Amino acid sequence: VQPAESGGGYVQTGGSLRLSCAISEGSFSTSAAGWFRRVPGKEREFVAAINWNGHSTYYSESVKGRFTISRDNAKGMLYLQMNKLQPGDTAVYYCNAEIVYSDQSVRWDEDDIAAWGQGTQVTVSS
Repeated sequence: VQPAESGGGYVQTGGSLRLSCAISEGSFSTSAAGWFRRVPGKEREFVAAINWNGHSTYYSESVKGRFTISRDNAKGMLYLQMNKLQPGDTAVYYCNAEIVYSDQSVRWDEDDIAAWGQGTQVTVSS
């Protein structure tokens, strides 16, 4: 079953949003997970990753210090708290629990259709 992202919306520069992702995959509680985003016409890019127990996180340079990834394994949920949003953060955001995260590096399969949900749109106005 594909992940289900929610929580996107329209905010002004400097605003905040909290994205949620429901993952029904049975192995979620033992898997790393991450958030990604895509702007039309560009490739999907990595945003943040978290290891299976939440004790290790990793962020892209563009969001470090502004975004926080977290998870609740008991509920099968992944979250992304986004603060100090900028127009450059405008994109469709996706979660994925089929990633490999170790030693500050992340790998994922862009072609694994089952690993990607519909995404949630985030729009930041200037």
